[in-house]
Amino acid sequence: MTIRARTPRILWKALVTAATVALLSLLIGPNGAAATPASAASGESRPVYSYDHAIRESVWVDTRLDGDADGKTDRVAVDIVRPREPAQQGRRIPVIMDASPYYSCCGRGNESQKKTYDDQGRPVQFPLFYDNYFVPRGYATVLVDLAGTNRSDGCIDIGGRSDIGSAKAVVDWLGGRGRAYSARTGGRPVTADWSNGSTGMIGKSWDATIANGVAATGVKGLKTIVPIAGISSWYDYYFAKGAPLYDSGPDALATAVESPEAQKRCAAVQQKLVEGAPRTGDWTGLWTERDYVRHAGKVRASVFMVHGMQDLNVRTRHAGRWWDALARHGVERKVWLSQTGHVDPFDFRRGAWVTTLHRWFDHYLMGYDNGIEREPMADIERAPDTWSTDAQWPGAGTAATTLRPRNGSTPGVGVLGTEPAPQGATASFTDDPKLSEADWAAHIDQATPDKAGFTTAPLKAPLRLSGSGKVTVTATPSTSTAHLSAVLVDLGPDTIRNYGAEGEGITTLTKRTCWGAGTKGDSGCFKETAADTQKVAHTVFSRGWADLGTYADEHKGRPLTPGKPYTITLDLAASDHVVPAGHRLALIVAGTDAGLIDPPSSRPKLTLDLARTAAELPVTGGAAAFARATAGTARQTGTADAPLDGIAPPRSISRMPSAG
Repeated sequence: MTIRARTPRILWKALVTAATVALLSLLIGPNGAAATPASAASGESRPVYSYDHAIRESVWVDTRLDGDADGKTDRVAVDIVRPREPAQQGRRIPVIMDASPYYSCCGRGNESQKKTYDDQGRPVQFPLFYDNYFVPRGYATVLVDLAGTNRSDGCIDIGGRSDIGSAKAVVDWLGGRGRAYSARTGGRPVTADWSNGSTGMIGKSWDATIANGVAATGVKGLKTIVPIAGISSWYDYYFAKGAPLYDSGPDALATAVESPEAQKRCAAVQQKLVEGAPRTGDWTGLWTERDYVRHAGKVRASVFMVHGMQDLNVRTRHAGRWWDALARHGVERKVWLSQTGHVDPFDFRRGAWVTTLHRWFDHYLMGYDNGIEREPMADIERAPDTWSTDAQWPGAGTAATTLRPRNGSTPGVGVLGTEPAPQGATASFTDDPKLSEADWAAHIDQATPDKAGFTTAPLKAPLRLSGSGKVTVTATPSTSTAHLSAVLVDLGPDTIRNYGAEGEGITTLTKRTCWGAGTKGDSGCFKETAADTQKVAHTVFSRGWADLGTYADEHKGRPLTPGKPYTITLDLAASDHVVPAGHRLALIVAGTDAGLIDPPSSRPKLTLDLARTAAELPVTGGAAAFARATAGTARQTGTADAPLDGIAPPRSISRMPSAG
């Protein structure tokens, strides 16, 4: 289906009026949704309802929680836009819901849209395109202010009981199991008698995180979730096996999004966040409550997951762990993996995204048998704006394959292969917090004091790595604290999305196109985007970090004894990357990855025992594929005579899982 810019307003109104009149004598579609003969035949919902005359209202749902301890249960604000005609005809409709803390503080989408209201407090602008596109097609769009934000009571608690409970309460209310009122205090009871009880949750970043968390409660009526760059465990947002990813904790995040009124009443909740998230990186009960992966077995909803493989804010460990847990429990799922950073698919693959999302919601919320659940499971961006599809993900035939580092013929320049290093072989480096993965990779063919690097020979055939890997190292530190980084690098020339730039792989243009109907206060028109690309000589495509002090217990660090060897496993973030023939695959082990983890309190020298160090990588085709790709000799693409420039991670990563 081709999406085109909206027709002029007069023509649009005429078309909608005619379609609305015709609806009175037409079929009722799956799940009680209206269906014209065309939509029944084609298996998709059509824009037959008036957006101009849609019902726009606000209700306050009782969460049954008292997060601010004022003796009253909290109410969260819920703004709703829904077509008027189904209710007039006694028919109920499904819901597309986005629960967010950002509707007043920060905005949503590439243009940071916020909710707006008229003089009577009635909602006018609903951020993003969901309302413009889906309301005319027979869906309600429901935007929820998380507790403690915008017009809601209570306190934000960063993915905990209040965040998840406030959104879950709305799903319950939509299914006839909760209470809501026409005002924040007092007011008349309001029922969702227009809802058929089928809800789909969608959102990016924190919003996606809430969708994951609500799905992990197993709440009835939540039919599908579409988490875009979502967190699956809040510990993994702040730490990687004890290594701090940011210099602040969840209390700072709460301060950034809470309403001014909430900040005055939520000091006790803030203090609990401080106490429950020590900067030591130790696991506490706060993190257990905010780990949705452990409850993946409760998920009833289908999951359409989207993540940027170069997302350095909500890093792809979240996607990999969540995906693997859902797979173990047989959850119906689909995935898009882009080469962008923290970017919404509306801004990197707009036309295909709207079409696919439409079909996804039509199937899981409207009940259309359009076959989307039988189509290839994964779409993966292989080059800017170039995509492949896979029947499953990780790719068929992918197997954990053990690769081993060893010293090469040139001192300080190592080799990566299947042959183990001899006993006693070592490689050393000294942590330099000023240097990043880009610096290490740029000098992979030179001995430098800040890293230990190991490469294959130029590949004879392409080698695909699909999924999550890990690197186990045995390291002897010179000080009592040490942080470790491990990265996988594709060494060879390429043109990739510039994920380190402000747009994280996209450029926002000035031209606008419209994606659905609009009003004066909510146009449904958005700025177009294009890929922001850069030519590189290397690409870092997977990363992992750890505090060596968690060697015995990944949930608790302890001081190291200088001169004593310790063994630890670093989890590599999920990815899907093809190293082309003529390129080389590299593994780099180093200390602080500048911009991505914070340094330890000292600058240790670390000595690796190469005989006890290995990478277990998800190679499609397994060990046999690696053997074929590295057999014999191949012509190298590019040159190693100069530093191999790549994209450096931004020196300042956003400390907020937000829209932009």
